[in-house]
Amino acid sequence: MRNWFRVGSDSDAGQGLAEYALILALIAIVAIVALVFLGGSVSGILSKVGASV
Repeated sequence: MRNWFRVGSDSDAGQGLAEYALILALIAIVAIVALVFLGGSVSGILSKVGASV
């Protein structure tokens, strides 16, 4: 029963996990935005490379 009300490492681990999840979500959003804005130019470059091969 005493372990149920323990404050410390368990709540810190949950906070760290939440922070990692937020960082991963931010990275995913940045990657999606970059693909939306740069998708056309990257597609053109890959088409040129594929055509030259």
